[in-house]
Amino acid sequence: MKWDEFFVTGEPMIYASMVAIALVSIAIPVALTYFKKWGYLWREWLTTVDHKKIGVMYILCALLMLFRGGVDALLMRAQTAIPENGLLDAQHYNEIFTTHGVIMILFMAMPFVIGLMNVVVPLQIGARDVAFPRLNAISFWLFFAGAMLFNISFIVGGSPDAGWTAYFPLASLEFSPTVGNNYYSIALQIAGIGTLMTGINFITTIIKMRAPGMTLMKMPMFTWSILITNVIIVFAFPVLTVALALMMLDRQFGTQFFAMQNGGMDMLWANLFWVWGHPEVYIVILPAFGIYSEVISTFARKNLYGYKSMVYSMIAISMLSFLVWVHHFYTMGHGVMVNSVFSITTMAIAIPTGVKIFNWLFTLRKGKISFTTPMLYALAFIPIFTIGGVTGVMLAMASADYQYHNTMFLVAHFHYVLIPGTVFAVIAGYHFWFPKVFGFRLNEKLGKLAFWFIAISFNVTFFPLFILGLNGMTRRMYTYSASTGFGPLNMLSAIGACGLAIGFILIVYNIYYSVRYSPRDLTGDPWDGRSLEWSTPSPVPVYNFAKVPEIHTLDEFWFAKKENRPLFEGKLEPIHMPSNSGQPFIMGVLFFFLGFFMVFSLWLPAIISGIGILGTMAYRTFERDHGYYIPVEEIEQTEHASRGEAI
Repeated sequence: MKWDEFFVTGEPMIYASMVAIALVSIAIPVALTYFKKWGYLWREWLTTVDHKKIGVMYILCALLMLFRGGVDALLMRAQTAIPENGLLDAQHYNEIFTTHGVIMILFMAMPFVIGLMNVVVPLQIGARDVAFPRLNAISFWLFFAGAMLFNISFIVGGSPDAGWTAYFPLASLEFSPTVGNNYYSIALQIAGIGTLMTGINFITTIIKMRAPGMTLMKMPMFTWSILITNVIIVFAFPVLTVALALMMLDRQFGTQFFAMQNGGMDMLWANLFWVWGHPEVYIVILPAFGIYSEVISTFARKNLYGYKSMVYSMIAISMLSFLVWVHHFYTMGHGVMVNSVFSITTMAIAIPTGVKIFNWLFTLRKGKISFTTPMLYALAFIPIFTIGGVTGVMLAMASADYQYHNTMFLVAHFHYVLIPGTVFAVIAGYHFWFPKVFGFRLNEKLGKLAFWFIAISFNVTFFPLFILGLNGMTRRMYTYSASTGFGPLNMLSAIGACGLAIGFILIVYNIYYSVRYSPRDLTGDPWDGRSLEWSTPSPVPVYNFAKVPEIHTLDEFWFAKKENRPLFEGKLEPIHMPSNSGQPFIMGVLFFFLGFFMVFSLWLPAIISGIGILGTMAYRTFERDHGYYIPVEEIEQTEHASRGEAI
């Protein structure tokens, strides 16, 4: 293999990235050696099976990918800010908007949601961990391996360039001869296997490990949203895995499943992708609905209005999400009947979504509203998401979609749904549950400052795109003539993108500031929360519940406090805990190398990596570790744990 085929060269940004990665790769080991933290890193993080620590690692990865995808977004906005700009050529613009979409959906939104899910769900249902702790760790390291494999494509071999949807024939070897789309097919398969295992794990956890007395209709709304989300994951992700496997076979083994000759069908890819892709939108939206339900009821000091209707509407959304995929390609030659059916189902999915909006508004009505940082994101979500929903109904009309489909109008709609619907939610949840992980709040002033930068800049960035789309600016246009008149609104959008970047930087800076300056002495519940997770100490100990609570009603913790009755009864007993394991981390490393060698069709080292994975799995079957017990004396030494009180 030639050097110039292996490393991407010729671009200043590529060289700068290489230098930055090299410096970081040197600085991290040097710092760990200097501060003697290798043992701590291995014991406490790389080998952990604790759901809370795994959740933190998911969230840290999501924040890292937020900035990686954000740089792509800034480059796109900078490129289109002025007419006939030469900052990026067409090929690099294609690569950047492709990686931006994949990273933000699969490697930022997904891990942020799964991270919060890991931290919160076991606490909300009274479980000490997930059903399969080691499988949970393997899920994370497979996701992380896929994310890192995808990201190194920028400097090693070249990034995918066929759009985040990777439509054929654009993604075929004929039109994309570099290894970029090999990265796409293999990295997403590895990460997707991890996500599928997460879905199975959390369905089992929620169904089988709820506290005594917690029926399905007594579960917190966030837990309900996670249960439904994981059911969607289990049904949708196998479709993506199969599609990516067929894509890999087409590109690397000469099959022609998605070819335009010899019996292949390029539209088969579009159907398979969106059979997964539209449920994927709800995989990242439904947990957000659960987060908003928790936040709004807490800071309105009221029970959530219409609990049952919220549950039924989420179930309806989950079913309808599998019946709307064709609206993504109305313009690709389907008949009137097909377009009409999917137009109706797409409009129908707006009904249960609208039910939820009214439920939140009625929850706010006559509430004692506290304008905390999480609540600000929840309140901003309602009107902004409604704009995204209304424009979605416009796009649902097949005849109108012929005008809107390939324009910036669709880009604006998509971001008006996904950013307030997911990004605002995970930031709200991140602020809301931060004390349960670290024992102190993030700084409220910095949190609110970041919110205002993000909320205002978001609209400045994306609302002009509605107008540009209606004026005829198409998607994926990397340059344009000054005579089109697109320049001023694109410049305004670029300014808004800079404001968004400032807001996200403030979110990360808030961690540093709060670690150094925030008080650690929390008295009572930090947010006066309603759900069971607030009954545990802050931060939550290695075990979640010294005594398992008995549940009698929805919002059990709230009513136990109001009625001044104990939530935890009975005597303490030793707690069984799973042991840490290096197997998940080692499997993640081996999967990374397997994927890397497969990208470049280096089959001998790929086979060796595959044998290593099988060997690691086989070794696990001979292990005799059955975990360990935490004695009663150690539990009693933990402040307040013997009474189950929050500090």
